[in-house]
Amino acid sequence: MNGRADFREPNAEVPRPIPHIGPDYIPTEEERRVFAECNDESFWFRSVPLAATSMLITQGLISKGILSSHPKYGSIPKLILACIMGYFAGKLSYVKTCQEKFKKLENSPLGEALRSGQARRSSPPGHYYQKSKYDSNVSGQSSFVTSPAADNIEMLPHYEPIPFSSSMNESAPTGITDHIVQGRNFS
Repeated sequence: MNGRADFREPNAEVPRPIPHIGPDYIPTEEERRVFAECNDESFWFRSVPLAATSMLITQGLISKGILSSHPKYGSIPKLILACIMGYFAGKLSYVKTCQEKFKKLENSPLGEALRSGQARRSSPPGHYYQKSKYDSNVSGQSSFVTSPAADNIEMLPHYEPIPFSSSMNESAPTGITDHIVQGRNFS
């Protein structure tokens, strides 16, 4: 024995630190391949079909008279807007699929960051979750000073819904009342 105590369990898996992915991150060759694949697939399988469908629907609505055409430019501005919205809707709809592709990469810092980010966000609000020992300590105290059980459990905020009225004739939100004094005559 060399005088040091080893508190690790045998065969215990040592968690790796979460990689920092910032603006200066340079993707690996495999990540670049997945980026290109995601870009290509999102364009051909989501953006083009959604842009074309939204343009066809818009032209149909203009032809039926539900949407009006511009007096000078006709239906072109609305069709361009429908095309742009369909394009971006297609790109946005492919984000989850692309994230799953990155999560499946074996030796990818980006995939590791996505996997660990999903584990941290998986607990619903208002519930306890176990903090990683790599999370930043906001109070600046070391976890060796306080008890480990109290330091590793954190309560997430739980928000109550705000009363809301969709009625157009009310000037104040529901749940807030003005108390009117009855029986006083100010004349």
